[in-house]
Amino acid sequence: MSKSRGERILIGIDPGTIVMGYGLLSVRGQHAEMLTMGVIELSRYEDHYTRLGRIYKRVAGLIDEFLPDEMALEAPFYGKNVQSMLKLGRAQGVAMAAALSRDIPIAEYVPMRVKQAITGTGQASKEQVATMLQRVLRIPAELMPEKLDATDGLAVAYCHFLQTSNAVATSNESAKSWKEFIKANPNKVHGL
Repeated sequence: MSKSRGERILIGIDPGTIVMGYGLLSVRGQHAEMLTMGVIELSRYEDHYTRLGRIYKRVAGLIDEFLPDEMALEAPFYGKNVQSMLKLGRAQGVAMAAALSRDIPIAEYVPMRVKQAITGTGQASKEQVATMLQRVLRIPAELMPEKLDATDGLAVAYCHFLQTSNAVATSNESAKSWKEFIKANPNKVHGL
């Protein structure tokens, strides 16, 4: 894939050791458009190290195909199961290594921040995040995935877009809610 002049491509990753979600956005100025989203299925691999190898190869393949300028990852949340956290951290690290091997800058966002950026609340469900992304990015229903890990990956990329562009920062200082923001910025929010 070749990029057009002035285009910035963002890849978002929702790390996982069974299913890893990813999404890619094309950004031109204040406008973001979905390029693709999907999942990396890892359940058929019994060995954890084989899964890590598969994550590296698949993420590197996505990078080589879409040539992203930046990567955004969802940071692991702190849970009670230390072994699960360790495995998730390794999966995230392998995805990071794929980006770093190609000199791609990385940003991390905690799950609550991603949900808040997309829906306005850090307590949103996966379904609510997917629905809001579908509206904002004008994704046709037939392109919406069964596995919400894919929309989670796309959400991380969109959160990064919002954080690194002037899409929200320039005019959201006075908005106290998403409703106020939408009313004040009808040209920045589509399909609501």
